[in-house]
Amino acid sequence: MDAPQTWHYGLIAEYWAEFNDDFRPHEVPYFRRYVENGCGAALDVACGTGRLLIPYLRAGLDVDGCDVSPDMVALCRDKAEREGLRPTLWAQPMHELDPPRAYATIYVCGAFGLGSTREQDAEALRRFHTFLEPGGTLLIDIEVPYADSRSDGSEYGLRARVVAVDPLEQRLTYEMHAQRWRDELEAEETRRIDIRLYFKDELLLMLVAAGFSEVDVQGDHNDKPATADDDFIVFVAKK
Repeated sequence: MDAPQTWHYGLIAEYWAEFNDDFRPHEVPYFRRYVENGCGAALDVACGTGRLLIPYLRAGLDVDGCDVSPDMVALCRDKAEREGLRPTLWAQPMHELDPPRAYATIYVCGAFGLGSTREQDAEALRRFHTFLEPGGTLLIDIEVPYADSRSDGSEYGLRARVVAVDPLEQRLTYEMHAQRWRDELEAEETRRIDIRLYFKDELLLMLVAAGFSEVDVQGDHNDKPATADDDFIVFVAKK
């Protein structure tokens, strides 16, 4: 399988580390409840620079993290170590997941389908099932294809634009331009990412094919049944 291509490197990773901690803050307590109720270790897949991971470690929870971007992992480790935390972190795409232990909870927040193929996403689901303990819980959220709330990133000094749309393949290609200024322009980068879009029933079928037999579909991190008004939905799957 080809390595997934994402924009979460270099300057963009630096921006994530500096400015992304307060993005969609209601997600942090939502996933935390499942980690706490799991009564065991958890894995933050696509942990980025630690938006969820570091608050959970700070609270004394047993959470490991992995991300496809070594830059993100390095920034996450630096942020954690500044607080005296020593998380287990590694760089790895989710379709190649091979963690050091099994988990009571695995969660993927805002990253499923980013920079990957459908075949890779299906393989990722199988690996999540493999590395969950019996009775463990997988949580995956997605932004539904009909959502209209995508940000252009300009608030954080980033400029993003859609450069291609393939409705048949349910794929968007975004391009992001990042700049870093220190009195004058010091550095700039342009990167692209392919985003795979999934409808509810499509991902439900993929979860069943991966071995999950009990799946609940909730609205935007609100513990309520998903509706057509939700731009984000969460799949809560039991092994």
